[in-house]
Amino acid sequence: MDSCLGIEENSNHILEKDTMLSSLVDMGYLVEEALTAMNNCGSEAQLSELTDYICAAQMVKDFDAQLRESPDEEDSTSVMTSYSYTMPRNDYLAREKKRKLHKFQQFGRKWHKGSEKKHWDEDGDIMHLPNPMIGFGIPDDPWPIVERKLPEVAIGPPYFYYENVALTPKGAWSKISRFLYDIEPEFVDSTHFSAAARKRGYVHNLPIQNRFPLLPIPPRTIQEALPLTNKWWPLWDKRTKLNCLQTVIGSAKLTERIRNALENNEKYGDEPPPHVQKFVFEQCRKWNLVWVGKNKVAPLEPDEMEMLLGFPRDHTRGGGISRTDRYKALGNSFQVDTVAYHLSVLKNQFPNGINILSLFSGIGGAEVALHRLGIPLKNVVSVEIAEVNRNIIRSWWEQTNQRGQLIEIADVQQVSIERLDQWISSFGGFDLVIGGSPCNNLAGSNRRLKRSLLWNKGMEVPRIGLGGGLALLWQDHIDLMVLIQDPYRIDALLLQERILWRFTDFYGHRET
Repeated sequence: MDSCLGIEENSNHILEKDTMLSSLVDMGYLVEEALTAMNNCGSEAQLSELTDYICAAQMVKDFDAQLRESPDEEDSTSVMTSYSYTMPRNDYLAREKKRKLHKFQQFGRKWHKGSEKKHWDEDGDIMHLPNPMIGFGIPDDPWPIVERKLPEVAIGPPYFYYENVALTPKGAWSKISRFLYDIEPEFVDSTHFSAAARKRGYVHNLPIQNRFPLLPIPPRTIQEALPLTNKWWPLWDKRTKLNCLQTVIGSAKLTERIRNALENNEKYGDEPPPHVQKFVFEQCRKWNLVWVGKNKVAPLEPDEMEMLLGFPRDHTRGGGISRTDRYKALGNSFQVDTVAYHLSVLKNQFPNGINILSLFSGIGGAEVALHRLGIPLKNVVSVEIAEVNRNIIRSWWEQTNQRGQLIEIADVQQVSIERLDQWISSFGGFDLVIGGSPCNNLAGSNRRLKRSLLWNKGMEVPRIGLGGGLALLWQDHIDLMVLIQDPYRIDALLLQERILWRFTDFYGHRET
């Protein structure tokens, strides 16, 4: 029986790898990309972690050429220029002069040094993340908080806060930081704030002194967070923390298979044999399964994920939102307690309220964090394309009786310079710009087109229903950086012989 189960385990392991590879290929990724991600991320990696890795690798390759910063005047059109609109008009020109001078000096230093290898790696290696992953300090941490010096042009307010997955190919974070004044990312694992892991990097210009955590302190172990599971939790399952909460959960077929494996081996006594323990433990750890009965495991419920991520109970419930939508929305969100710890330094600075530009808001993790910190939300411009997420934010805004103004923008295309000027005139600019950068992966059909044309670079903006949708392909020697992408427009910069060009591709009428 043992040997048969061992053979079955090996067969199932091979089958799982093949299934994972097939899933990635069906999503449009190249076999080589999928295999590289699977090899580098390890056998325990979940599908979403693999897609994060591939997406980051694509970002590195696509943005390599654009990161050779130029001292030309056109360099002021870089992606960070958008932050200049968050400051009052009378400060803009002085700050912009400093910004250009900083970029010119920065370029001069790097030109003489040459391109450092760490900035240009494309070998797919994973960068070495700090261990422990505590950033510039965590609550109750005995280690002293480090000092850091920001470039003068990056000192806030206004402040910016950019989040991305920590697990990226080597060199990715160096390139991201170079877009943001060479500020080094702060890597933090949310296991120091909650009972679930969430390894993220944050590039920001916030102060790092005098931070404080949200109260009450949330439970930081599985046993504290989910006390009803203690009755059934076997001694040989040594987990005290959950893995990163994802957008997908373990299937009913898997939980049934685990139950059968345990029941079929009850003849061995109170504990199953080691190989069965190993199989069950690995599956439970991989899919964040918890014990809900004798020989019975189950995935987390949406309300349990809300609690682990720091959201109020039923934050994603109701309003026609499906269970699948709830898992997806939560799996892509901030961990509120972690973000709130970083944002806590703003409480004394903005006692009368704060103005926020929230890019790719998701389900409002930043807004919830600021509200729980007691920072009034005066004006929030929330840019979020998913209607489900917009409904969640709007419902939370109403349920918590917010007195400020919520401006909902469904399409980043609508965040034009004219509208930014209008908002600045209306309420004096933004105090905080917060968000992340969503990945845009090529669909399978466009990947086949790339291969047939022998063009290795490209991106796609998926259509919505039967409308919109654009694809942009280019050859290796083209230096191109995408600034904005949405279902009706791709806006990019093209660098050719040290001359910067603007490229705009649109779908529909020119007036649109």
